[in-house]
Amino acid sequence: MSQIAINTSQNVNINFNIASVGDRIVAFIIDLMIKIAYGIAVLYTFFNILDLGYLLSGMDQWSIMAVYIILLFPVFIYPVVLESLMEGQTPGKKVMKIRVVKIDGYQAGFGDYLIRWVFRIIDTSFAGVVALVSMIVSKNNQRLGDIASGTAVISLKNKINISHTILENIKEDYVPTFPQVIALSDNDMRIIKDNYIKALRVDDRQIINKLSDKIKSILKLEIDPTKMTERQFIGIIIKDYNYYTGRDN
Repeated sequence: MSQIAINTSQNVNINFNIASVGDRIVAFIIDLMIKIAYGIAVLYTFFNILDLGYLLSGMDQWSIMAVYIILLFPVFIYPVVLESLMEGQTPGKKVMKIRVVKIDGYQAGFGDYLIRWVFRIIDTSFAGVVALVSMIVSKNNQRLGDIASGTAVISLKNKINISHTILENIKEDYVPTFPQVIALSDNDMRIIKDNYIKALRVDDRQIINKLSDKIKSILKLEIDPTKMTERQFIGIIIKDYNYYTGRDN
């Protein structure tokens, strides 16, 4: 599975697995089935349950078309609305565990989802051949909408254990040291822990020192080096964050 390196706002590269073309197609089919089911339910309710079909009699073709557009409008805006509300996912993407992200490290916004939605008209032309060819040819499996909006679709199917998340096992009687950690975000802590674990594996003291200095700079902390090592400091920061945010197991 190919990967993409996304540079975060903290200037740290994090590797993500690119969602496969197969996963994206299945997600698309799931979303398509949901939209079809909605359309059938709305039209059945309108014509059979409420018996409002008589309202269309006497209308010209454009007026009838306008009524259908109003009834099925949620189907048309389904992708852009749900990706905005579900942070880059639709029900289909959620089932397949894939997500839309910005390749520049920033959170994708409504404008990005809107661009992807507009280009969907081109991407789905010729029975979706345009999107399929674009994903196969492009480096990061991007369709035209992804390329235009600067986004990519990543896979969330990695095998994850506690060492790969911001979670940390702490004892019930744990006493925190640095309440300033509440100034950090989940994303900050994820980056800190990810880079700390990688540095420990290869005993990269330079990275550990830089990471420690960065944390001290952000939280405005001055630590006596004779009282704790850089590794102890970072370990405490991670545990304290879990303590204050209530994410301990």
